[in-house]
Amino acid sequence: MKRFRNILFLADREDGISAGLERAVDLAGTNEARLTVMDVVPEVALSGYIKRTYDIDLDAQLKEQRLQSLESLTREFTDQGVPVYTTVARGKPFLEVIRAVQRNGHDLVIKVAEHDLVEGMSLLGSNDMHLLRKCPCPVWIDLPGEKSAYRKILAAVDPFDDESGNLQRLILDLATSLAGREKASLEVIHTWELAGESMLTHGRGRIPRTELELLRNATESRHKQALDELLEPYNLNTGQDNIHLVNGKAAESICQLTKHKDIDLIVMGTLGRAGISGLFIGNTAENVLRETHTAVLTAKPDGFTTPVH
Repeated sequence: MKRFRNILFLADREDGISAGLERAVDLAGTNEARLTVMDVVPEVALSGYIKRTYDIDLDAQLKEQRLQSLESLTREFTDQGVPVYTTVARGKPFLEVIRAVQRNGHDLVIKVAEHDLVEGMSLLGSNDMHLLRKCPCPVWIDLPGEKSAYRKILAAVDPFDDESGNLQRLILDLATSLAGREKASLEVIHTWELAGESMLTHGRGRIPRTELELLRNATESRHKQALDELLEPYNLNTGQDNIHLVNGKAAESICQLTKHKDIDLIVMGTLGRAGISGLFIGNTAENVLRETHTAVLTAKPDGFTTPVH
């Protein structure tokens, strides 16, 4: 599937980005897409003083130095005839990336996670989370290190999401396309809960166990039917072993399945309301992204409006 036409790769680490960059180059080639490699250098507090006193434009020199580094980084691809464009901005990385997306119409941002894989520490850094919250196009955050093929891809979907337009279809489009491209197996998860079950079981609203089971079964059946309808265009259904209809908390269930199945990439949607500036990430997405040590690809709902200008 040639979904992407204008890919932006953020090279904001000195090491560990070769795998992510190679994946971006491969994806651009498959999609016949334009690929831009970008970095952002910080503003130097004393640059004005240095320019006035010594007539040295330190900001310009830092940008030029980093641009030369990016050109060196991408030379092996350009030498092979792969067109890779390079650019350097000045400011805060997530702000400048989002502005570049808005200005140039990039339809995918790829970067490597800010932190290395360390037990007990979050993989994603501040810029990662800002991009995941506020960037208007899909954001793909890969793992640092050497490139390895994705073997298992997990799509987390919610067929009852009525506010986000075609977001659930987009999640499955992305996941199935990448699974085919990477020759990876695809897993799909949807979680469900009976609203008020705790109160119906133990609280003032307690009801007989037989009625509770009827309600649970009816709820599960509704979710099963909705999930099957969502999956039908992809020749998938809840009767297959790789489709997981789970009774439980969404974030917890996604993280558990990711570990149990040794997932390499999670494809998921953001849970914000369409059209409300900056309101993107809900508890489920927030918790998954903070807990995971897996590559992630996130997509925004239709009508999402970034708060960045």
